[in-house]
Amino acid sequence: MPNLALELGKQTASLGVTSVYGEQQDVDGVRLVPVALTWSGFGAGEDPTGGSGGGGGGVAIPVGAYIRTGDGVRFEPNLVSLLAVGIPFVWVAGRALSRVIRALKR
Repeated sequence: MPNLALELGKQTASLGVTSVYGEQQDVDGVRLVPVALTWSGFGAGEDPTGGSGGGGGGVAIPVGAYIRTGDGVRFEPNLVSLLAVGIPFVWVAGRALSRVIRALKR
């Protein structure tokens, strides 16, 4: 492979909005557009002797869906994903707040 980093770049050019918003689905007259939180990382390397290697990975967490019924659009969150993301955030925020309060008492 002439340049592994360029090949990986070409293959991941389609990542972005298409990986966050899914295809529109029609279910019982209701239109749904699924939404996810995604991130990915890739790496590649070559050495002067001709060896090369690369790898990558990614994660997608379903956040919810935009739902259109009649003339209105609303967002329906995925509660399991929100709890999975929210619990560590609340823990970190609580820990930081307790340290701030402890520092202010001194």
